[in-house]
Amino acid sequence: MKVLANDGVSQSGIDALEAAGFEVNTTTVAQEQLINYINEKNITVLLVRSATTVRKDLIDACPSLKIIGRGGVGMDNIDVEYAREKGLHVINTPAASSQSVAELVFAHLYGGVRFLHDANRAMPLDGDTQFKKLKKNYAKGVELRGKTLGIIGFGRIGQEVAKIGLGVGMKVIAADKFIEKADISVDFFDGQSVKFNIATQPMEDILKQSDFVTLHVPAQKDYVIGKAEFDLMKNGAAIINAARGGVVNEVELVNALESGKLAFAGLDTFQDEPTPAVQLLMNGRISLTPHIGAATNEAQDRIGTELATQIKKLLLDDKN
Repeated sequence: MKVLANDGVSQSGIDALEAAGFEVNTTTVAQEQLINYINEKNITVLLVRSATTVRKDLIDACPSLKIIGRGGVGMDNIDVEYAREKGLHVINTPAASSQSVAELVFAHLYGGVRFLHDANRAMPLDGDTQFKKLKKNYAKGVELRGKTLGIIGFGRIGQEVAKIGLGVGMKVIAADKFIEKADISVDFFDGQSVKFNIATQPMEDILKQSDFVTLHVPAQKDYVIGKAEFDLMKNGAAIINAARGGVVNEVELVNALESGKLAFAGLDTFQDEPTPAVQLLMNGRISLTPHIGAATNEAQDRIGTELATQIKKLLLDDKN
């Protein structure tokens, strides 16, 4: 059986699949050529990340497909229900990248409170001639310890963010429509751990109380954060979106930053990927990354091996 990892897969995943007898192809096929390629090569398993879309036309046109796998959490680039109606298995790896995304959230937070996103732009240009001026510009940083971190969306990733926040010494509060409370275990290198029980609150309360807000919600039709939500936030608060593009109204975000309502923002996802709005890219109050939340070696290894395990179970183990 043949596997096409069209957006790539880790070597650990390739090794696990090949050891089970699968032929793994990591060729990146252009979207418009994908149907023909799958049919010509008789592909059984199609693995994607966020670049490749799997819609009804591909599902209908590729009878050899038995499994569609998404290396990551969100599956908005796949017509999941339609594929399952057609008898295909659709799998993903919801837990594999949680820790990596959570750490990126704190990279944005630490960078934001100490102006690193702006200092790293200014120092190469003016560091040798305006050192004292830059030092003064960036002299009003704040600490995360003791501040309130509000988490919107308290699933796997939100809970990993909570663990880091608690370890840093922050007060952690959370909102989630489907989760009433969660037991959080903060584990340390020597086997010790500290347990916390966090009961969720209405999102409006989280916005009002938080010094920093981070979003961990799936893609949806409407904005989760718009002008009304920004108005509820503390003056000088900050927001991080490492979830999905389109959950934050980016026009209102820029307005909130320019008015001074928000101190800074961190964005890893954008409404118009892969061509984010210039107003975002050029704004000195925004810390920017190109959708790399899950892009760590460790996460990719976990994603590859987890996909391989699920594929083997569906196509091999269930037959035995």
